Amino acid sequence: MPAPDVAALLAELERSEPGHAGHARDAIDRLTGGEPLETLTELTVCEFLWYTLPTQVAGDRGAVAAALGRLLELGGLGRYAALCSSPVTARILRTYERSGEEAGTAACRRALDATGLLPPDLPELRWSSIMGPEELGAHGACSAALELARVCGEPAADSAAGREALTRRWLTEPRADLGGDSWLHRVRGERLNRWVLGRGAAWRELAQPFEAHLHAPVPAPAGTFLAALRWLLELGRRPGGIPLPQDRDPARPAPEGSHWSDGELEAARELAEGRMGALRRAGRRLVTTREGRRLLGDRDLLWETASAALLAPAPGEDAFRASAREAALMLLAEGAPADRDRVAGVVGRGEGRAREVDAVLADLARRLAAFGLRTGGRLTPAGRSAALAALRSHALRPRTYAKAS
Repeated sequence: MPAPDVAALLAELERSEPGHAGHARDAIDRLTGGEPLETLTELTVCEFLWYTLPTQVAGDRGAVAAALGRLLELGGLGRYAALCSSPVTARILRTYERSGEEAGTAACRRALDATGLLPPDLPELRWSSIMGPEELGAHGACSAALELARVCGEPAADSAAGREALTRRWLTEPRADLGGDSWLHRVRGERLNRWVLGRGAAWRELAQPFEAHLHAPVPAPAGTFLAALRWLLELGRRPGGIPLPQDRDPARPAPEGSHWSDGELEAARELAEGRMGALRRAGRRLVTTREGRRLLGDRDLLWETASAALLAPAPGEDAFRASAREAALMLLAEGAPADRDRVAGVVGRGEGRAREVDAVLADLARRLAAFGLRTGGRLTPAGRSAALAALRSHALRPRTYAKAS
């Protein structure tokens, strides 16, 4: 049975409770955007009451919430109406009023987390803080599925593992309303398209040919790869781990049995410790972490994680340097030289930042050498695969608010 028409409900409210009608009309317009009431979900109602109302609506917000509750109740949406007069809503509105927007927003986040309606992050997809239309659709659909499971009394809705399983199923199953596509495929396609198109003409020209190669995962190459990294992680599993050199020791001798230069091992160690979480310091030694042991036992996961580390940002690194590293890796992957002028021409804003581009190129060269992916100034076949895997991981990462450069 379809939900009642909003205009009819407002007319009824105008007749019976005219003091509520104006507030209710403003609230429902903001909440639904003109869509029918049946498009509402519990999450959208909570987000309106706990964020939109206190940050974007002036006047008596408690009265607006009460008026919206009366309208929803008239429409037969008693569960949503109850949210409008709930103690949680009253507490959050008071927090905004008394302690300011920052405190109110924090209270909103905590309350939303407690609902169990927010789709959790998964290994396949971490949600963005800035969502495009497809991701917003996927997030809303997953939240609605979690709400339905809870209302129907499904035990899975009451546990973190169950919510993860429900979200994964909803994201990955082909759907008739998407023409047989899945939400996960839609979101990945949207992110990849934004990565290709979002940074100017020179970037688009370089990135466009990669789009077709990055839709599917890039498999680990046959044979042995990442040998220095594997050796370090194996060494870190032994009793005593890997002794660290003394800070004032200029020789910095490599561990016994090494087949790599000190520089290669140092770069591999930095990536394993600082970008992959595979090594950690224990006093004056390095030991392999639980994550490092997991990587050693999973060839494909090691490949995926190490490849992503090629583009992992350094602490405090700005968007310009991160983009420069991506551009350099794309140039190398297509067999072109990755020099300062070419990279600066792709990322723009390079005037006065030549030294930064040089530093990015030197750092990328160290990373590639540490993993044995470059020789004679060019990527090896495994290196090109690693570059594609790294670019895919970076293109599909969740979008967040960028720091100013």
